[in-house]
Amino acid sequence: MSAFLPEPSFRHDSPARLGVLLINLGTPAAPTARALRPYLKQFLSDRRVVELPRWLWALILNGVILNVRPRKSAEKYASIWTPQGSPLLVNTRSQAEGLASRLAGEQVVVEFAMRYGQPSVEQGVQKLRAQGVERLLLLPLYPQYAASSSGSALDAAFAALMKLRNMPEVRTVRHYHDHPAYIAALAAQVEAHWRQHGRGEKLLMSFHGVPRYTLDKGDPYPCECHKTGRLLAEALGLAASDYVVCFQSRFGRTEWVKPYTSDVLRELGRQKVGKLDVICPGFAADCLETLEEIAMEGKETFLTAGGGEYRYIPCLNDSTPWLDALASICREQLAGWRPANADLSARKARAQAMGAKA
Repeated sequence: MSAFLPEPSFRHDSPARLGVLLINLGTPAAPTARALRPYLKQFLSDRRVVELPRWLWALILNGVILNVRPRKSAEKYASIWTPQGSPLLVNTRSQAEGLASRLAGEQVVVEFAMRYGQPSVEQGVQKLRAQGVERLLLLPLYPQYAASSSGSALDAAFAALMKLRNMPEVRTVRHYHDHPAYIAALAAQVEAHWRQHGRGEKLLMSFHGVPRYTLDKGDPYPCECHKTGRLLAEALGLAASDYVVCFQSRFGRTEWVKPYTSDVLRELGRQKVGKLDVICPGFAADCLETLEEIAMEGKETFLTAGGGEYRYIPCLNDSTPWLDALASICREQLAGWRPANADLSARKARAQAMGAKA
């Protein structure tokens, strides 16, 4: 049996294309404990996500977490599930379609994949190769680089490429946390909210958290989050006292980067903040962590502590400014990388003269 996947059919007169693979975190197939268990097992088995010794983590994961957490997580997913399916899947598909429409006239094809769950990264790579992609841009949809997010997504892509006999040329987007078009899209999202609802007393920017030791070991993620926060505040004309950057989704007993979003929300509630605007700039699309943890749980924390009005601002999703920004990022990364498709009929004739069938 070959160590490589079968190559797609090839014709010498078929044009070569550029490809973009958008990679997001992933989602279970359904909001049920049965669907959550394999999804969580894949996610929490990733060495970049959990860096404990394998033997120890295997005992914890298989002996405790996978017997308890799937049911609890399923309840949370059920609270945000839509008739079309998982919000993350729906939003990411819409982003891929919007990006594809913007790059359609530039010999660029777009697919999307999930690091965990379906459609897999390997499936995304194979779809692009089947469409004649010879130069591939890998774009994890995480604005700020973290080993556990962007690094893991690229791991999966490289693992898929290792199964190909005829590899495409590859470029990667490491991050876009300070890209002017991304910052402008975030600002446009906040300003649209303000036009409709009025400006709040404070803007809370909640990013996904990471264990503190990852920063100590050289992960740039927290620094990039703070830079995004600063640039967004500057774009909105906010003073330092008008906004706060914090981190959500802490898991386990290990110290994570601070301040914790839950603590900040509780304190702002105690301070009787009357109108609080909340946005999650580290997520390109709404998902469980934004719709359930922040829009629902975060609201309860704030109100219970004595806060006033809590206004969640949706993620960029498929907004026009964001899709335009995404296209801009791709064009910059694809610059100078146009396929040579001149005189394809002559190329085919020469190949057939040498014995090629197609």
